[in-house]
Parts: sequence; C-alpha cells; structure tokens
Amino acid sequence: MTILIKNKKMFIGNTHSKFQRTSLRKPEQLCRVIFFDSVSAFLNTDGGTIILGVGDKGEVIGVAPDAVSRVKIDIANLSNNPQKLDPPFLLFPHDMKVNNKTVIVVHVPLSSQIHRHNKDIFLRSEDGDYRARGTHQLAGVINRKLSLFTEQRVYPHTSFEDLRVDLFDKARKLMRSYNRNHPWAALTEKELLKIGGFYGKDQTTGKTGLTLAALLMFGTDEVIQRVVPAYKFDCLLRRVNMDRYDDRLTIRTNLIDAYDQMMSFVEKHMNDPFYLEGDMRVSLREKVFREVISNIVAHREYTNAAPATLKIYPDRVELSNPTVPHHFGLITPENVTTFPKNPTICKFMIQLGRFDELGSGVINVNKYLPLYAGGAKPEFRESDLNFTTLLPLAAPVTPPVTAQVTAQVTAQVTAQVAAFCTEPRSAKEIMADLGLKHWKTFQKNYLIPLLETGMLERTIPDKPNSRLQKYRLAEKK
Repeated sequence: MTILIKNKKMFIGNTHSKFQRTSLRKPEQLCRVIFFDSVSAFLNTDGGTIILGVGDKGEVIGVAPDAVSRVKIDIANLSNNPQKLDPPFLLFPHDMKVNNKTVIVVHVPLSSQIHRHNKDIFLRSEDGDYRARGTHQLAGVINRKLSLFTEQRVYPHTSFEDLRVDLFDKARKLMRSYNRNHPWAALTEKELLKIGGFYGKDQTTGKTGLTLAALLMFGTDEVIQRVVPAYKFDCLLRRVNMDRYDDRLTIRTNLIDAYDQMMSFVEKHMNDPFYLEGDMRVSLREKVFREVISNIVAHREYTNAAPATLKIYPDRVELSNPTVPHHFGLITPENVTTFPKNPTICKFMIQLGRFDELGSGVINVNKYLPLYAGGAKPEFRESDLNFTTLLPLAAPVTPPVTAQVTAQVTAQVTAQVAAFCTEPRSAKEIMADLGLKHWKTFQKNYLIPLLETGMLERTIPDKPNSRLQKYRLAEKK
C-alpha cells in the first residue's frame, strides 16, 4: 500500500485497486482521514508498511519539506491517542531521501489485539481496507491472534492485588528518563493497564481480566510462577568451567526487573571499552546488550517450558529463547521484518526506553558489535524451536599498548581527561570517569601514555606509587 500527498490531495491505493481521493487543506490531515483506517487494518491483519510520498506505480513524488516534521509528529501523537486508535499503538515514522525527494516510512506490525479507528474495526485484503461486519469475521481474527500471541491469554481469577504497585512507579520513572514529557507518565496504575493493552476478554467465558502480558510485566513473583510455572531466564558464565559454570543467575521475576538483572549480570562479567561517537561518549557494551536482552525478554514464548538462556564464554556470548517462528534461518539487516512475538510487551518496553523500535535490534547490533569486538559480526537465527543470537568476542576492542599516545587515544580520551583533570584526581576517579574497571589496562593504555606525552603530571612526582597520588593537567611551559 502507498500513500502520497500532492497538490493538497491524498491518494491511497495499490496496484490492484482504484484510487480513492480525499481533499486535504493541510498535509497533516491525512492522519485524520483514511490513514488510520489502514493502520487499524494492518494491526488487525498481517502488518505492513505505509509509505508517504510514493505513487501507486512506484514513482517517487515526495512529501513537501515543510510538511515532513508536522506529519511525523501527527502520526506519533495520534497513534498514541485512544480517541483515534483504540487501544493505542505508538508508531515511529521516519523520513528518508529517495532521488533527492523525501518520503515518510511507517512500519505497522501485526498486533496481538483488536484495534479500532473511530469505533470501527478494519481488516486488510488484497483489495484494500474494509470494515469488519458480523461476529464471524471478528471471531476468526480473534481466534487467529490468540493462537499466535499467548501474551493475550486472559486470567479472570487474577486481580489488581496480584500486581506490584512499586513496579508502576518504576515504569513511570523509566518513561520520564526516556521522555520527560511522556504522556503515560502521569497515568494511574489502572489507566496504564488500559492504555498499555493489558486487559483482555476470555472468548470462551466472556469474562474480562488481566492478560499474561500484564502479569509478566507487573505481577508478583508468586502469581507469575502460578500462571507460567516453567518461566525463567538462565544466565551462565563459562570461562573456566565449561561443563557447569563459573557464575550463574536464575531469574523468575517480572520483566521490568528481569531486564535489569540480566544487564547487571552482563556488566559484572563483560568489559566496556572507552568509545566516542562523534564528541559523545557511548557505552558499546550497553548498545549491544541492551538490544539482545530486550529481544530475549520481549520475544520469548512464555508458555513454552524451555528456559531462555544467556551464556558468556571466553570467545562468544550466546542467547537463546523459545519462540513461535516467523522467519526461518539467518536474519540480517537486509531481510529483517517487524514481527513482534509479544506486541503488547514490545510496545510497553519501547515506552520504557528499553529499545527504540521494532526491528532495531538486528540493525543496531550489526552496527555496534564490530566496534565492541574488533570487527566481529553477530549472527541471528530462527528455527522451529528457538531464536538464537551469537555474539563473537574473539577480538575485544582495546586500545593498542604503545609508549606514546596513539591517534585513537588522542581523539577519544584527551578531551575527556582534560575536562576532568582540571583539578587533581586519583587514578580510581579517572578510571570511573572513563568507564574502565581494570587497573592494568588503564595504566598501560591510558595513564602511562598521557604521562609520557606530558599531558598529565603527578601531584607527588617523587613518590609515583604513593597511595595519595593524584593526577592533574600539566602546566604548559
């Protein structure tokens, strides 16, 4: 399907249907007319991609430059508005240049819920979008979604008392840190459950209640183990003892805390080399593992008895989670598709800032792992049982050991050390500021070169090994 704006007209269609035409006085009115019919249809059926600025025959016409920002904001805001799309599903439009013209691309995944636009339910067929008529059509869609998305399984016997209020507070804080004006951050607990899509209806009994997604996100450990007794994440360190493990963490708690605990396990056992992206310091470790851990949390099949695992070896990290397969074989940035296994959980984790958008994981890990591990490439693979991720660590990124400050050290370290050491600082303080934990690495690759080039000087030069030793910017002579 394609949508374009031209001469204040909106054209919607595909190669197998006639054009529909609606006058628009302002470009952003597209969000209030037919656009969300298609969004609702894609969410309810098989997902899809909407492109604004491309004609029905594939010709690139483009969106007016002064309209791009307004259209993107309008799409994001209205997709998060239950009066427009019920329940909301936050969309992430992005613009791109094609033949020196701007188009706006909106990926709309298949959702585990039924979405309404202006109180109507739309479905998608080869001929376009159409309103669902009759209970037989709705029953077919609902039954199909329930078979694909077990996160929407309803537990009428559970209640709000089975949830932890402190997790709602934690979720709000995460939202504010991600977006200080996040529209969900001021909602009450029950409003969050509603707008997040955590209520459902049992189609056999007609009773409404909390879904499995709600219990996994906010439930007490007791209720989680009661509804999915086999659920766990198993984190293992195998650097010396390959048969068993050197360290182990078994996680059986809610998904908000589970993510934090897995990240802490990684931070405990994986190094975080200093790296600048432009003039900003970024954590390569966080860039890589934020994505793969979000993936294992958001996309596992929670009714499957097999555990999800994270295993750290000397030369690699392996992650595996049981899944309902959609794409068999190797997944690359070129063939990755947005098919969330748990759309409600995914959508909420995006609001928490745990990952950027659906499909971003494969792209970001392919971008940052080579920087973290000396050119190594990740491998994502989906089989009929599991989704597996392999992160080679054969050549971790560490600055070269030299007697002089190399170009890399000069470019990435000098500016930060200069700003930090305007006052005398201990080695421990400098290491913390650079994000380093290993003294020998810091000493050989950073401290000694900076001292030898005269950038830094000791405050107690006669006693270089003094426990009171500090370092400051050397005075220019």
